[in-house]
Amino acid sequence: MSTTTAPTLRQDAQVITLVGIAHGISHFFHLILAPLFPWLKEAFSLSYAELGLLMTVFFVVSGIGQALAGFVVDRVGARAVLFAGIAFLGIAALVLSQAQSYAMLLAGSMLAGVGNSVFHPADFTLLNKRVSIPRLGHAFSVHGISGNLGWASAPVFLTSLAGLFDWRTALLCAAFLPFAVLALLFAYRDILQTEDRHAATAHGKTAQGQGGNLLDFLRLPSVWMCFAFFLITALALGGIQSFASPSLRSLYGMSLASATTGYTAYMLASAAGMVWGGFLASKTTRHDRTIAIAFTAAGMFALVIASGVVSPIMAIILMGAIGFGAGIAGPSRDLLIRAAAPKNATGRVYGVVYSGLDTGLSMAPLLFGAVMDAGHPGWVFIGVGVFQCMALLTALGVGSNTARKSTQAQAA
Repeated sequence: MSTTTAPTLRQDAQVITLVGIAHGISHFFHLILAPLFPWLKEAFSLSYAELGLLMTVFFVVSGIGQALAGFVVDRVGARAVLFAGIAFLGIAALVLSQAQSYAMLLAGSMLAGVGNSVFHPADFTLLNKRVSIPRLGHAFSVHGISGNLGWASAPVFLTSLAGLFDWRTALLCAAFLPFAVLALLFAYRDILQTEDRHAATAHGKTAQGQGGNLLDFLRLPSVWMCFAFFLITALALGGIQSFASPSLRSLYGMSLASATTGYTAYMLASAAGMVWGGFLASKTTRHDRTIAIAFTAAGMFALVIASGVVSPIMAIILMGAIGFGAGIAGPSRDLLIRAAAPKNATGRVYGVVYSGLDTGLSMAPLLFGAVMDAGHPGWVFIGVGVFQCMALLTALGVGSNTARKSTQAQAA
């Protein structure tokens, strides 16, 4: 089907579903090793620092690869790159399941990082090119929710199988998931064809012939403001993912089960917020304002938790409120980037911008781990609140810059 044909509701739903499933697998592999740390620590006699390095390697490789993957997406098309990324995830799980040394674990983590690097530039290029504009807000909402589901399902899947069998069996079973998704996407490959390969290549040649080049988009302030936005929000997210539970236990004397409930409340409320955020994003063009309101509220709630003045039950409720605010901002965030991206550079922009996410997630465990080691559990939520409030400033900067350019274009 030509991309010039108006997308139908059925086509939109199919594209959104397929891309959402792929994104869920990507987030599942974010946690392909962390839930198995107790087994890996014993099997290889590893320190916590060595275990943490496996995650850092994953996100560093993914961050670098993500910036590069955007160029490949614009060059050869999103579908082929997405297929390759999913295949890399399956291969990574196979390598990890057969690891006989720490070096093999590092190699498997690097392969998983390579596979993960393609998803945001490929996914958002597919959604932007194959989903009708009125439904993009909902598309980005589903995309975010599927990622949360991937995060939520990985620990249950891996620890259950490792407990019943062993960690190698858990990883071997996990390897079948991306290959199954790849088979599904291949069966519906025509729906995911963007048909922009030759157009993008021709545009690149034309631009270079006119004195431009493929890196011109890096001169746009909005691109780097978007990168900063993702870096800052990832620091907040990484703090919550890594140390929200131990921080809650130290601040409020919670049991492990109650602290885990707080993190679960964050994840579930974040998913609910993305659903509502999809409707909000579809009804407004000033997405920066939605983000600002949502992150201001979330940041304030985090600071209240940090104060330690509320009851343990209220702290769990506030964890949900933080997640809800972050979830609401998700679809508006992705539409904000879409508005800031120049035509024919979607993959490159999303690749560079989303590499900020991986950068932040690789830095957060080190930063907040040092805070916890220093005996300041409350500073975890102070940091989360401060980072979320900082993020709204970058969002407002991107929105103002994009609105000013739109006004100048209309005047011209």
